[in-house]
Amino acid sequence: MIKTDAPLFGRVMTAMVTPFDDELKVDFKATEKLVKHLLSTGTTCLVVSGTTGESPTLEDSEKRDLLKAVINVAKGKAKVVMGTGYNATAKSIKASQEAQSLGADGLLVVAPYYNKPSQAGMLKHFGEIAKSTSLPIIVYNIPGRTGVNITPDTMLEMIESNHNIYALKDSTGSVEQSAEIAGKARESFKIYSGDDYLTLPFLSIGASGIISVASHVVGQPISDMVDDFFAGRLDAAREKHYKFLPIFKGLFAAPNPTCVKYALSVLGICTEHLRLPLVPLDKHQKQVIDQLLKEADLIAKSSVV
Repeated sequence: MIKTDAPLFGRVMTAMVTPFDDELKVDFKATEKLVKHLLSTGTTCLVVSGTTGESPTLEDSEKRDLLKAVINVAKGKAKVVMGTGYNATAKSIKASQEAQSLGADGLLVVAPYYNKPSQAGMLKHFGEIAKSTSLPIIVYNIPGRTGVNITPDTMLEMIESNHNIYALKDSTGSVEQSAEIAGKARESFKIYSGDDYLTLPFLSIGASGIISVASHVVGQPISDMVDDFFAGRLDAAREKHYKFLPIFKGLFAAPNPTCVKYALSVLGICTEHLRLPLVPLDKHQKQVIDQLLKEADLIAKSSVV
């Protein structure tokens, strides 16, 4: 059975957006501003070049430069995890080794997407990556994007066979599936909810915390909610969950990170710019996000028309 402590990456990991300038180049000045904002609002670990960071549209050189930039700002303040998952095992190995050489503290490796490997194929895929690096690996299970689900039996075998398979980011939407893993995995293994709206339910079955998108805008309340849970203030935790549930869900009303980038632009952190095939929110969608930000007390009521 796993323990619920979070000694390495903390309880609120943020899957960072990648800020772009008006020419759609990586905006490193805005990246620095974003990292400082996150570190001041409850984030304990930064995840670079994940789905929220628009990794499919980033060049390999941009990913490396982005990692170096985030490490430079976060050094001594927070751990930095690099997204190195691809649907080609050799490419994941190369990216993982590069991330380690650049100073990443851990790796987020998504299940192979589009080619839909078998459970045996996923065991081999993650096993080869784990052998190629000494960094702790967070396995990312998100069937809605990859087309494949890592079953509990496969995950448990993976954990048993690879000492540096450290944690699971579960975006299956199934608390039951993670509960089965939590009850059988080694004590040192960790589980993180991959969905903000399921943070509290996941904590109840043994998760250590959340790998969050909403923490870009409501990081401190999420951190407070998690603290309340582990301190036994369950009613206070539920109250926060209920209050921010609309924004947890509303930030995914359009393909991620479209909504959260717009919200960050409203808050003056970075632009809403996206790389195709993602496109900005339309006027109506922006009004919905504005309303959510107002209800969460993030912008003045007078600014919402």
